[in-house]
Amino acid sequence: MFVEAIEAILVDQCTPQVIRGIEGGSSPAPLWRAISESGFLELLTPEKLGGAGLTLDAVFPVIECLGRHAVPVPVAEGIFARALLAPQDVSIPEGMITFASRYAAASDGSAQSPFTPYGLMADAVLVEHKDDLLLLSCTNATRHATGVHGSLCASLHWNERTAPLARIVGAASRLRACAAIVNAALLAGAMNRVLDMSLQYANDRSQFGKPIGKFQAIQQQLAVMAEHVAAANMAAELGFRANDGLPDPLRAAIAKARTCEAVTPVAATAHALHGAMGVTEEYDLQLFTRRMHEWRMAHGAEHEWNRLVGEALLASGQTTGDFVREAA
Repeated sequence: MFVEAIEAILVDQCTPQVIRGIEGGSSPAPLWRAISESGFLELLTPEKLGGAGLTLDAVFPVIECLGRHAVPVPVAEGIFARALLAPQDVSIPEGMITFASRYAAASDGSAQSPFTPYGLMADAVLVEHKDDLLLLSCTNATRHATGVHGSLCASLHWNERTAPLARIVGAASRLRACAAIVNAALLAGAMNRVLDMSLQYANDRSQFGKPIGKFQAIQQQLAVMAEHVAAANMAAELGFRANDGLPDPLRAAIAKARTCEAVTPVAATAHALHGAMGVTEEYDLQLFTRRMHEWRMAHGAEHEWNRLVGEALLASGQTTGDFVREAA
């Protein structure tokens, strides 16, 4: 029910033209309003606090749907931010909330958050500071774009000491796990869309009198691509399996690592199959592959998360097979 509802909104409000406009500097407010006013930001918020009270696994298809439409606003982050903040009895600001990949505060009160996803538009940002989770306003922050075409990331700089809008003591570790599964689900959705586009193109594009999808070499590339997408979907869904409403750190690491690993081969194969058309700005494929690369780098790529998984394996003292079965 929730997936059908968000899908209907995105088909109408998050068209490729809208995405191109927001990436080009147009206001994201109309798209944000259409989603936020429909109540989707409260999906994980407990019912007693006015939310839908859904479990993590129930929210996964919604986040995956956001990825399939390459939504250029931090809706997924907003859902999880409100779930983290609402039980703490703090005032949650209206507007877009994103997650910081990194945060550093200096002794003179200045601070910076480099390469923050959606940093160009966010109204507030959740950051890890020592053991605490802080919610900071972006109103007084200076935003520096990455310079990458269409990127929505920005480095945020606060020149003066800024009092946090909210502080959750001892909750820093929660943010990283939430960020990992959010980006894993978004990546899974975007890769599903790219695979669908590639299959459709292979059936529509004819060469030597038949669709190129009939050629064995093309079929082999599509098969390998489909394997990566299937593995990414399973890993992302694993990250949303939890017993206490919060993502398991190990499963989150596995989800982010495996989905990130799939990005490069999936994107490269999709562009190769599309040929010259696949690299043009006018064709929609690049809207999804560029977002895939951005989500891959957000909060650490596969090398960083694989290291965490490897350390957990060594610390467990188990065989690899037993470790994998227990993690799943």
